[in-house]
Amino acid sequence: MTQRGWSLGVALLLGFATVGCRSFHREWKQARVVAAPVDDITGAWEGTWQNRNNTHQDRMRAVLRRTGPDTYEANYFAWYKRVLTFSYRTELRVERRDGQTVFFQGATDLGKLAGGVYRYEGHANPTQYFSSYDSKYDVGTFTLHRP
Repeated sequence: MTQRGWSLGVALLLGFATVGCRSFHREWKQARVVAAPVDDITGAWEGTWQNRNNTHQDRMRAVLRRTGPDTYEANYFAWYKRVLTFSYRTELRVERRDGQTVFFQGATDLGKLAGGVYRYEGHANPTQYFSSYDSKYDVGTFTLHRP
């Protein structure tokens, strides 16, 4: 690939990442002004992600939206080494087993460069959100709370 082609590819990738981040920030601001429900996991979340394969960890935010009786869409935004950011959406299939606790699982293909398919499994209630994740190269956790 030529230098010009490589530069164009990087510019396009950064452009797409910026659009995704801008979309997340707009959603985050809207979710923050609505009071967190006392009986559901929808809305704004923040906390940390931590990779168990190495020492990588940083801040993370999420906005959850109910999309069906047993599904939510999670829009995640995370920092990496306090400089780089990334965001993506995934569908979570949920099951309520005891009162307000929701157990969930899902998977998202983030592409070959980002590690391929990431699988999620966790639980949440109206004030705490915990998820494990794993992919071909990464294993870790998200630990979130209401802002």
